[in-house]
Amino acid sequence: MVDFGLHGRTVLVTGGASGIGRATAGLAAAAGAQVAVLDLNADAVTDAVDELTATGATVAGYPVDVCEEKDVVEAVGRVERELGPIQGVVAAAGVSRPKRAVEMSAREFAETIDVNLVGLFATAAATGTAMLERGSGCFVAIGSTDSLGGHVDRTHYAASKHGVVGLVKSLAIEWGPGGVRANVVAPGVVDTPLLRSVHDEASIARNFLGKIPAARLARSEDQANAALFLLSDAASYISGAVLPVDGGLTAGYFNTFDRP
Repeated sequence: MVDFGLHGRTVLVTGGASGIGRATAGLAAAAGAQVAVLDLNADAVTDAVDELTATGATVAGYPVDVCEEKDVVEAVGRVERELGPIQGVVAAAGVSRPKRAVEMSAREFAETIDVNLVGLFATAAATGTAMLERGSGCFVAIGSTDSLGGHVDRTHYAASKHGVVGLVKSLAIEWGPGGVRANVVAPGVVDTPLLRSVHDEASIARNFLGKIPAARLARSEDQANAALFLLSDAASYISGAVLPVDGGLTAGYFNTFDRP
């Protein structure tokens, strides 16, 4: 029987102290992995590590800005020394600040690209180097259904997430002969405090629930489960894939969101 577990493996998660990254770190630890939690928020890193180690898991935290390439490289080196060879990566660090294109400066656009795409590349380059040296491993990027289309108020975000797909597909081709896989998880509308700070229940029902065949918002754990599957041996022949975890949202051509 194929093993869906991660026993004895070292898994690095960026954005690992909150949201999808935090859920992924917790599930990876429960699946038997040693987990490295990387996040910009040092206090949140400490909280995540304390919570997970209290369950008996082997977890270490590293406050890191993924936009700082040197810091990412140094953190990857520390993870390998302290937890062991990295065999799986989930790149979940990202930002999303809704704003219309005509109201946005080029600097604001670039800031989103820097975190969501350039920071992800820095993570991939540093961890990919280590995994390729050993001839095995898996890189999972957290994309978005905005990787597959556009969205009002999110031109910068959609551009960055489209870039993630192109990057990861290219990595899959480049790294495949070296034994390293690369895939994308594309979340749908995830139920987060940020979403609820922008939309009340009526707005959520009108703009989202009526368009999602599953008739509910996604949970961070839904995305984490998909990421863990892709990291596992059960997905050993899957590379270059984009896996929508969206409750069927992108299944229809005309199932679009209302304009505000």
